[in-house]
Amino acid sequence: MTIATGLIVANLYYNQPLLVLMAKSYHVSISKIEEVATVTQLGYAAGMLFLAPLADMIRRKRLIMLCLSLAIVALLGAAIAPNVNMLILASFLVGVFSLVPQLLVPMTAHLAKPAERGRKIGFVMSGLLIGILLSRTLSGIVGKYFGWEAMFYIAAGVMVVIWIMLFFMLPEVEPEYKGKYGALMSSLITLIREEPALRIAALRGALCFACFMAFWTSLAALMHDNFGKGSDITGLFGLFGAAGALAAGVMGRLSDRMDAYKLSTVTLFLIIVSFVIFIFSGYSFVGLIIGVIVLDMGVQATHISNQSLIFSLKPEARNRINTVYMVTYFIGGSLGTYITSFAWDAYKWTGVCVVGILLSTIAIVFHLLNQKTIHQIRQRV
Repeated sequence: MTIATGLIVANLYYNQPLLVLMAKSYHVSISKIEEVATVTQLGYAAGMLFLAPLADMIRRKRLIMLCLSLAIVALLGAAIAPNVNMLILASFLVGVFSLVPQLLVPMTAHLAKPAERGRKIGFVMSGLLIGILLSRTLSGIVGKYFGWEAMFYIAAGVMVVIWIMLFFMLPEVEPEYKGKYGALMSSLITLIREEPALRIAALRGALCFACFMAFWTSLAALMHDNFGKGSDITGLFGLFGAAGALAAGVMGRLSDRMDAYKLSTVTLFLIIVSFVIFIFSGYSFVGLIIGVIVLDMGVQATHISNQSLIFSLKPEARNRINTVYMVTYFIGGSLGTYITSFAWDAYKWTGVCVVGILLSTIAIVFHLLNQKTIHQIRQRV
């Protein structure tokens, strides 16, 4: 499950180091080609909103196999897209059908013992986060030497292998929800209304992921403009980000043992620190590397803390709870990408860093204002 999660989620991020190459291929601006990254995240959010809740209603393995099959078709469509608008459409569908990790993570919470839930989620999330980051390294190198289209052909081949692996090895989980799809979807509103922990975690996560995407979607342009480097060097930054992602497993264990509120306060503060480092590192590889490690550690550790909290709420509704959380999370990422594209056009790297500082400051202020509510929730669960 950890391997599959990492390799499938990579589909969402292959395009980021390749954006400059794609812009040249289709003769469009950077702001236009960044729509590819934006709609991929929006597609992922749409898949989670309309498809992920079905895992509480129908057999999960069957849903996973279908989504993977359609993801293969979408990846091939991206590789052969005749124009930028078709690439944007294919990228949206890649996002929609790559939602499988958001079916596997709740499955992990379902199979784990309560006392080990944070550690097990952290283990699977380590695979997911390393997949996110190393996908950029791989795609940057492939794009440099074989063209950006080659990366999508490779990704489709990898998905075929994962499909076979999961077909033979993944256990089946029987659904617990017995109602109809309409009632299932309306229950999302009920969960949002009745679970303050879910609202807090979702908004906190969305702001963090907006910061994360602000950096990563701007990195290719920064490398091109300030350093004269291509997609291969951009992708290598994923290796340094993976060092921060490896802390996810450690944070998962800590979330089982220590005050989660204090842990989240520290991890949110790390995000602010990372953008302060970035704003002084527009021409410094060393500064960028340090900032990447700090940023990824803060974002991913906060994410695991959020998931440990929400998966303790209602076991029978974990996929729907995860849907609310992750849809909000990726809408935050999409908005971060969208806002950053304007910040880059107007103020270049400084504008990107200011956006990151503002968003991360809002996140930690929101977190601090909800201290009492979070403590009450922890006592209840």
